[in-house]
Formats: sequence, structure tokens, C-alpha cells
Amino acid sequence: MAELDVITIGRSSVDLYGREIGSRLEDIASFAKSVGGCPSNIAIGTARLGLKSGLITRVGDEQMGRYIKEQMAREGVSLKGIVTDKERLTSLVLLSVENDKTFPLIFYRENCADSALSEDDIDPDFIRSSRAVLVTGTHFARANNHAAQRKAMAIAKAKGARIILDIDYRPNLWGLAGHAAGEERYIKSDKVSESLQAILADCDLIVGTEEEVHIAGGAEDTLGALRKIRSISKAAIVLKRGPMGCVVFPDAIPSRIEDGIVGQGFPIEVYNVLGAGDSFMSGFLRGWLKGEDYATAATWANACGAFAVSRLLCSPEIPTWEELQFFLKHGSRHRALRRDEAINHVHWATTRRPQPESLLALAIDHRKQLEDMADKLGVPRRRIADFKRLAVKATADVAQGKPGFGMLLDDTYGREAMFDAAKHNFWIARPLEEPGSRPLRFEFTQDVGSRLVEWPVGHTIKCLAFYHPDDDKALKDEQARKLRTLFEATRGIGRELLVEIIAGKHGPVQDDTIARALAELYALGIKPDWWKLEPQASAAAWQNIGAVIDRNDPYCRGIVLLGLEAPEAELATAFAVAEGQAHVKGFAIGRTIFNDVAKDWLSGQMKDDDAVAAMARRFGKLVQLWKRTHS
Repeated sequence: MAELDVITIGRSSVDLYGREIGSRLEDIASFAKSVGGCPSNIAIGTARLGLKSGLITRVGDEQMGRYIKEQMAREGVSLKGIVTDKERLTSLVLLSVENDKTFPLIFYRENCADSALSEDDIDPDFIRSSRAVLVTGTHFARANNHAAQRKAMAIAKAKGARIILDIDYRPNLWGLAGHAAGEERYIKSDKVSESLQAILADCDLIVGTEEEVHIAGGAEDTLGALRKIRSISKAAIVLKRGPMGCVVFPDAIPSRIEDGIVGQGFPIEVYNVLGAGDSFMSGFLRGWLKGEDYATAATWANACGAFAVSRLLCSPEIPTWEELQFFLKHGSRHRALRRDEAINHVHWATTRRPQPESLLALAIDHRKQLEDMADKLGVPRRRIADFKRLAVKATADVAQGKPGFGMLLDDTYGREAMFDAAKHNFWIARPLEEPGSRPLRFEFTQDVGSRLVEWPVGHTIKCLAFYHPDDDKALKDEQARKLRTLFEATRGIGRELLVEIIAGKHGPVQDDTIARALAELYALGIKPDWWKLEPQASAAAWQNIGAVIDRNDPYCRGIVLLGLEAPEAELATAFAVAEGQAHVKGFAIGRTIFNDVAKDWLSGQMKDDDAVAAMARRFGKLVQLWKRTHS
């Protein structure tokens, strides 16, 4: 049995797309980064839709090349065919969305890594490991790329694998238009037509827009171009027609285009057409390679294309299989799919970066408590920052490079500690709330969106709210509005959110208290990736909480326990009560571990190494306690 379903070959770039919609490229001030290039997008798209995919390309031996490889690995794409070119840079693409029909596009591809792809980069065993190989029209423009793709096709054909052509016509990459004409979609060229027609007979599936079919067929009449392709190739031909969906021609070309096989269409608002074809191809291949009929494959392709057209980027916007099924089942009342919260939540939850199943964190994001301690001891507050760096060393001593460990660190005193923690690949969460605020206020500024764009994409945003379901309604409403604002901001910039709820300081906590609090927040559409909750007195309380999460957000990563400075014996009991509760994934505990150590170290009674050892010993003991009850 083949190891892979499909291998794609050709371009791989880093796309930088302007965030300011309706702006000239000259005026763009900020860009969003993603993996781009037709075959790279399709490799990611097919992987998201449940196919086993691989990619053959070249990337530079620098940060952008490593970014592409790391993202491919996160998406589940095989890296066996990605060659690191030590002499050339990874290609770049810059784009802006001026309006729904104008998308200025610049390709930075002069002597770039993927343009150097050659026959030597085609591993016959890798090609033979796949049921299908996808080649792209643009990569036939250069002699060395042409030879590489032809070699792959010959190996695949000899093995009996299917060959797919994405016509992927970019006139300026064929040298037919200037650098500023990256968005140009069609320029007639006999040379290009002859080059493409030379490979059509070897293909089993040919996919292109009307303009791309024109260039492949060498005719500017669509039916005439289709018939020319058919005279050369027996391949199924898929004609992409933009908002009208697509038409499939598995056999003879009929007298009318509409007499081909038509999939269900999905009328939506056009936001950015770039990447729509790659998303479309991903959806079609999911159906075609899994044996679905053409109408089903075309419907899935149209739906995937609709997602991409309604969003800004290319590969990041391609739906996952779960998201596609959700959309096909429920539809959307929004023509702009990017505004559909339910769909966006499925997209976010099924494309966010993977995390370990459990999370054991040392929380030292405390500001006020440590300030009070330093003031009482008469030592400068700036020393708090140095102590937090020692806490990172302690955490690293316990983690020993294993996954599933993390820290909570703050901007006020934890900046250098965060730099240290990054070297250990810890999960990191950062607080946003003003310490002790009730009603909730954000620290430094209430404009959280502007602040959060400066935070690394891998950092989780943490917010503590002292929220009790029996609080005064006005207080609850104010707190909930703040949390809703934060939730929207985190989704808008693509950051994970941890919401910490402490109810016990402002009222009794019964078996249903926290469950009721979570239900109220879920009712407002607040769906954090993580919850951080105080220990519960009974398994029934945890079951109530779990039931609320299951009803409202099955994609929730889970719950971590907070400590509230409880002694180890109490935490051991709390761990035992949470045993067997599937949603409880770990803990994020602080003062139980560092409080006494901080006093001794700040007062000069304890040296650095002793402080690190003491915190490591306490943290390590809690880790072992957790593992004994949650192995």
C-alpha cells in the first residue's frame, strides 16, 4: 500500500499579505506571514482534509526556509522531498487587497531556492511512495524545473500512480510580464501553450480556470480550448469558473459547458481570490483520491474555494476536514464566511498549533504579591526580575527537556525570564489583567488588540477574573464584556487564550458554582482554549464543569488547576479529587512553590543556586504527585 496519497511539486514561498484591506501595496504598513506557492498550499490543504501528502521543493538555509519546513511538519506534510538549498534564499511574495478585483502582487523569485529544483532532487523511492503526483504549470517555465517534474511524472507513470496537472498560469513567471504585473492572469503565448500541451497526454486530471484552460488549449474560446485538450489527453478536466463553481468533463466535451458535471455552488463575498484555486484543488483531491463521484468532489472543491475567497491568506485559510463537514451540514448565514463565529471556531480549534496532552506549569506571573514582599523587606523591586529568572532555571531542571512543561510569566518583571524560557521550548502564558482588579481591568492599557500584536504567536494570553455566578448582575455583565472583548482580540490576532476564574474569594463554592460561571461565559460566545480553575471539593463538581465544556466547546484544550498558595498536602488532595476527570490536564501553581524561597532570597538569606534547587524540589514534588494520580 502506498505511504502517501499525493506528492505535490514546485513553488514554495513565504507570503507576506498586507493587513490593511483597501490599500495600495505602496501604503501597506503591516503584513501577515504564511506559507505560499501553489503546490505548497495544496500539500497543506490536502493534509488538513485528511489525505497523506508530501511536497518536493527547495527552501533556503535560513529563517524563512526553516519556517516553511516547521509549518509543513505542523500540518502533517512529509518533509522527505524538501531540499535545503545552502546557496539560495527562500522566495517571497508580497500582496495587497486594493478591492475585490485588484490584488497587486510582487514575486521575489530571482535565483530563489525553489526555482533551482532539478532532476537530482527527485527521489524515485519517494515518488513511488505515493498514489498520485501533482505537477504545476508554472514550474515548467524553467528548463531545470521542467526536467524535474518530467522525471517525477515518468516514475509515477511507470508505477501506475495518477498524475495531476494544476495549470497554475502566472504570465510573469514565464517572463511574459514585468515584476509589477504579478496579479496578471492571462497573456496569450504559443510558447507556453506548446510547453503545456507536451505533457497533457500523461495526465489523469487537469485543473484550471478559464484563462488557464485557454493557455493550455491554445485557444481563447473556452469550448475550443477544452476540445483541444481533450484531443491530446484522456484526463478528467476540471474547469474552475470562480463564483459559478466548477464543471467537470470526464469524457467527451459537450456542446455547452453547463452540460458537464456541476457541483453545488456556494455564493460568498470575495475578499481575496489568491489561494482560492489551491484550496479548491485540495477539496477536489480529497474527493477524487478517496473514490467519491465527480459531483461530490466538485462540491467539496467549491466549498473549500469559498473559504479561501472569503479570507485573507492562502494556506492558513484552507479548511480542515472537520470544518468542511461542519459547513456542509450547517451552512452559514454570512456571505463573508470569515464573520461566521461558529465556523471560525472550528477552523481555529482544528488548525492551532499542537500542544502536549498534559500541562504542568510553574506560575510566577505574580506582580503585586512580590512587590509587597520586596517593599516589606526593603529591597528594590527590580530584584524581582532576577528571581523570576531563577524560577525558569528551576523549571528547566525539573522538565529536563521533556514536553508538557510551562510557565506563567509577566511583562512587568518577567521579560528577561521569558527570553530564558524560550530557550527551553516551554509553554508560556502571560497575564493581561490588572492585578486584583474587580471589576476586571486590563494592565497598562484597555486597548488589548494593539498590545497583543507584539506578543509571540506561541504565547498564550492569560486573564484572571474574580467572577462568581451569584455576583450582582451589573458586575457580572461588566466583567463578561471585558472577557468578550479579550476573546475577540485573541482570535483576531491568532493567539490562544487561558481564562482563570476564581469564585471562592467572593462567595461559597458549591458543586455547581464553577459550572454555572462557565455556562454564563459560554453563553456570550467566550470560548477560551484553556480554563484555569480553583480545586473542587468533589468529583461531582468536576463532572458538572466537564458537562458544561462538552455542551459548549468540545474543542477546549482543558483545565489546569491553580494553587491559591495551598500547602502540598491540600494540593495532593485536590489532585486526587480531579483524578479521572478528562478535562483536567494539569496545574499552574506558583506561591506554593516559590513564596518562602522568594522571601529568603530577596532578604539575602539564600543564594541563587539554593533558590533554584529549592524551587525545583518543590515543583518536582508536585509533578510527581500529579503523575501518581494522573498516569
